Parts: sequence; structure tokens; C-alpha cells
Amino acid sequence: AFKAAVLIQQWYRRHVARLEMRRRCTWRIFQSIEYSCEQDQIKLHNFFSYLMDQFTPSSSKERDFISRMFISGESYKEAELEKYCDYESIEVPDSYTGPHLSFPLLPDHATALLEAFQQKQQLHARYVLNLLHETRKHLKQLPNISHVSTCYSEEITVCGDLHGQLDDLFLIFYKNGLPSPSKSYVFNGDFVDRGKQSLEILVILFTFLLIYPKEVHLNRGNHEDHMVNLRYGFTKEVMQKYKVHGKKILRMFQNVFCWLPLATLIDQKVLIIHGGISDTTDLDMLEKIQRNRFVSVLRLKKRKESSGKPQIQAINGESESGTDAAPRLSLQPQSAQAPSTANRREFSRWLRQTVQEQIDTCRRLVDISESEPEELTYSSMVSLKDTDEPCWTRQEEWKQVLDILWSDPMPQEGCRENKVRGGGCYFGPDVTEKFLEKYSLQFLIRSHECKQEGYEFCHSRKVLTIFSASNYYEIGSNRGAYVKLGPDLIPHFVQYQANKTAHLLTMTQRQGFLVALFAKISRVEESAFRALREKLFAHTSALISAFKSYDRDNTGKITLSNWATAVESVLRLGLPWRMLRPQLVRSAKDSMLEYKSWLDDLAMEQRSQEHIQSSLLEVIYRNRSNLETIFRIIDRDHSGLISFEEFQQTWKLFSSHMNIELTDDGINDLVRSIDFNKDGNIDFNEFLEAFRLVRQCP
Repeated sequence: AFKAAVLIQQWYRRHVARLEMRRRCTWRIFQSIEYSCEQDQIKLHNFFSYLMDQFTPSSSKERDFISRMFISGESYKEAELEKYCDYESIEVPDSYTGPHLSFPLLPDHATALLEAFQQKQQLHARYVLNLLHETRKHLKQLPNISHVSTCYSEEITVCGDLHGQLDDLFLIFYKNGLPSPSKSYVFNGDFVDRGKQSLEILVILFTFLLIYPKEVHLNRGNHEDHMVNLRYGFTKEVMQKYKVHGKKILRMFQNVFCWLPLATLIDQKVLIIHGGISDTTDLDMLEKIQRNRFVSVLRLKKRKESSGKPQIQAINGESESGTDAAPRLSLQPQSAQAPSTANRREFSRWLRQTVQEQIDTCRRLVDISESEPEELTYSSMVSLKDTDEPCWTRQEEWKQVLDILWSDPMPQEGCRENKVRGGGCYFGPDVTEKFLEKYSLQFLIRSHECKQEGYEFCHSRKVLTIFSASNYYEIGSNRGAYVKLGPDLIPHFVQYQANKTAHLLTMTQRQGFLVALFAKISRVEESAFRALREKLFAHTSALISAFKSYDRDNTGKITLSNWATAVESVLRLGLPWRMLRPQLVRSAKDSMLEYKSWLDDLAMEQRSQEHIQSSLLEVIYRNRSNLETIFRIIDRDHSGLISFEEFQQTWKLFSSHMNIELTDDGINDLVRSIDFNKDGNIDFNEFLEAFRLVRQCP
């Protein structure tokens, strides 16, 4: 009996160890593919940014159009935004049965919204715009770093990423209670994208923010960015739910996002930021920058420079040596001599006046009218008050915001560029230690990364990651969690899974733990490997080239070890391919793989019913997300259709980049050839079909 018990125990431990290894491999697949997509998004955006920086419009009309297409929301003046998003002109019909809002908001309004959204009702566009208008007014008065104290409430609840999963927010409120004077919340960004109910989450959070402005605090995440929203679903969600007023609602959301605070500080001891820090993170700078200038953190406006001196490029694109060379900006004062630097206040005042004169000169040269004066905001008042502080460059301010929204911790020492995501940096425990010591902090709370248990400590428990979107990759893939902090600042965690299937799995565990665990891992594992096989198929051509480099005798076979090395060299996902091989390679004799047959099997799994040739299908699989994002960028009014004018102006960018001379008539002929149904617009299917036809051309 004793020997039998030992054998059972050994079998059980081996089996659990194998399941844990499979679980970790599955997790790495999901995470590697997610970060790879983020890299693609940033590369695509950098490409368009490069085009914008290099392209010289031939007329003021063309310049204005391109600016509207790629620099969304930044050029809107205060009065123009109010006029564009005029909610008062929108009538609510008598047939509307959804919730009604009146301002100032009351707790009953929040309760009505929660009940309506549970019943799948939709808030009328007038109320959405009105809510966004009031939210924007409130956010503009908030500092960049919100200061919260546990003295005014028993505890503060911190929630991480929600990513459009409304069921998770409902479950948090069910378990922890609704926001109230005695129940404070901090929501740490990434409210939108990926999930299907991002808009409802924002409406609920903004409503509670206006009802309880001292108890509800919202931080900006890296997905509160209109360029990220183009790829990950929020833009599409808004336009599908509000077909008539969707453009106005999107415009207001974009403007509200840039006014969200960047961080929250609890009792001057716990800093809450969405992503992380770097070795250059400066809270003093973050406290004083004008955060609303960064509508999209992905793009920093660049000014062309030559020999380190600013200059303005000529409108007609002539070089500096030509007759229409761009006038240089002199950094020397024209009207008054510089005062002595001994008097810092006088020198600072003179410097600001000189800079303003240069800005006015720039505006006159490029015919840009001065913006209307906006009402004073918290950050602008801080900037005016602290005249003795150094003036930071736009590049320095942008990097501060980018780092706190996009960075991740790493176990190694130091700080390095985050090439996995493509933005922000990796910061080590030494960076954390120095930062905490500099600002007398106990620990950091951040989000930004999905964790299997919903939370995770690192850096000797000095950095806490909290993630509130359960079942993020697949049903059963991870728990969600939130953390509660009392006056002692000791974290208490609550975990959950907001899904009926996951609930059934936990009930099944009472009858058989291993059976339930195996079923859960198998389901998630199957989804992960399906996504990985799609990724492999999308790189078929590159894989064949890599395999042939190991098959010098053209036998059509390579070793499994070479297969693993070649796959990693192409996909660069950092996965343990030798361990994953049994799930990906089903047939291999004598440790040799017939790679063409293996790729044919992948193609058979992915081939659609349209009988598209494999090479074309491979290209579409590999580039569909990028093509869809490009389509949405060109589709400036988010109508789901590209107008001829939008296509023409975008093609001028591409032709300028590729040095292709094409007349307006040539562009018109091209766009008409893509418009297959001749309705005067290009839809997404026609856009994809154009790439298919190009692929088939000899």
C-alpha cells in the first residue's frame, strides 16, 4: 500500500509538472504573438510618420488635407471642437427607450446605466457627447499626477487593464461595491480595444468620475491613443454602434484621452502608472508638462533641421540652394539685447518672450493663424507659475510619457530599449530601487501586462503588476484581479474569472481536479497553437528560404534541430521551438523533417473555401492586420469607405516616397480601377482585392 501511494504521488507530480510546462508554453505563445502585433503597429505608424516628415505638400489645400488625415484632433481649436461636437442640436426621439442623462449627474444615473448595459441597451449619441463634453471639462482641471489619500476612505481599490470586457467591470463592482464616498477606485488605463464593449466601460467610468470626482481616478494607458485604436478595435466599435454621429463621438474620445492624468500617487508612497519607468523618468517633469499635446504618443512631430539650426521647409519643396530657399530662423533676439544670466527670473522672462516671437515668425511664414486662447488648465497654470524651472524640449517630454505608458520590468539590471513591444523600455530592479529612493516611495503599481493569476510581484516586491481583464487570450487563459490598499498600504488581492464556462470549470474541480485542469489547459493550448500555426503559414516563403539554407543537397529534408533554429530565425518570437515541436510537427522519420510536406499541411489548414492560391493567401494572412490599419488610416472620416480624394492624397505620399512620378489623371485611373462596383468609393474588400490583383500580375 505504501509503495502504491508513492507511485501514485510520483505519477501525480510528473503529470502536474507536464501540465505546468504546457501552460507556460501556451502563455509564451499568446504573449509573443501579442507583442509581435504591437511591433507591427509601431513600425507601420513610424512608416507613415516618416512619409509625413519627408512629404512636401504642393498647395495649402493639400497640406490641410494631409494634416487632417494623419494628425487627428490636434489642430482643433476650443471653439471649433465645441461647434463640431454640438450635442444640443441632436434630438432624442420619443421612441428611444434607453437611459436618459441630465447634468449634474446623480448616483441614480449610474445605476440606470449599469442596468441598461446589462440588458444590452445603448446610450443615445446626444447623451454620449454631453457626457464627453462634461468629462473633458473636468479632466482639464486635474493635475498630471493625481494625489489620493487613504485618510478619506477606508481603502482604495486599484484596477488594471479592462480592454473592453464589460463583464469584468460588472464583476468587480459586484464583489467590491460601486464607487461611493467611502469606496475609492483607481482605474489604471487600457479601458478600450480588443473587447467588444469598450464604449460602455468608458461611459460607466466617466459617469462615476463626474459623480464622485474625489473618489474615482483614471490614468491614461497606451491604448488611450487614437492611432492604437485604429488597429485594435475601438474605432471600429464606435462607428458600428453610432453610424450617424460616430465621427463626432470618436473626435471627442480622442480629445478626452489626451486629458487623462498620467499617474496617481497614494499617500505620497505608492505610485500608480500604466506601463513603468525608465532611468530617465522624472516626476517633476511629468507634473508640469502639457499632457494634452500628446494626442498620440506613437507620433512625435519632428522639425527638419540642418547643422543643428531650426529651419522651415519651403512649401514648393525647393532645396536650400535654390531660389526659393527656406528662410532660416535666427535664435538671436531682434528687438532687445539679452539680459544677464545672473538674474534668472529676468532672463527666463526674456527667453520666453524671444521664443514666442520666433513662434509668431514661424506662423507668419507658413500662414498658420494663432490658436484661440484656451481656458487655463492645471498644467498650464503650473508652467506659468514656475518660471524659474528649466524649459524641457518636446522630445524629452514625449519620452517621459512614452516610457510610463509602454515600459515593462525585467529581472536583469539596467535599462534598455523595449524591442519586444517596439515602444518604451525594459527597466531592471536597480532602476526601480533608485527611483523609489529618489522620490521616497514604497513600491510601484503598474498594469500593461497580462498575468495568469491577475497580478504578479517582481523586483523584490517593489513592482506590482495588476491586470483586471480575465480570459484575456482565451476562455480560461488567465484570472483577473484587483488590489485593495488600506492606510497601512499592504496590498490585498481579489481574483476572479468573469465567464460562465470558467465558472463551470471551477465547479468541476470539486469532482476531479486533474480532469478540470487538463480540460482547461487543453482548450487554451489548442487556441494558442492555432494562432501559432497561422503565424507560421503567414511566413511560408521566408521559412522555405531558411530551410533550404540547411538543405544544401536539396533532399527536401532537414533535422528537427535545424527546423527549430530556422523557424526562430524567421518569426523571432523567442519561443522554445524544440519543446513545441510535437504539437507542430506530427510526422518526422529518423529525426528528419520533409519541410515542403509540412508546409503543405499548414496551407491545407488555412486555405479558405474561395480556393485562393496558397502564395496569395500567405500574403493576406501576414499583412491583413496591417492592411486593415492602413485602410482605416486612409479612411479619415471612418465611414468604412475610402473616397477618391482620400486615396489620391495618400497615393501622393507613397509615390513621393518611392520616387514614382504619377500625374493626377494617372492616380484617378488607378483609383477607378480599384472601385469595382463603380459607386465612387473603395470598401475594404475592394482594397484587399486590389492587392490580390497586383499579386497575380506577372
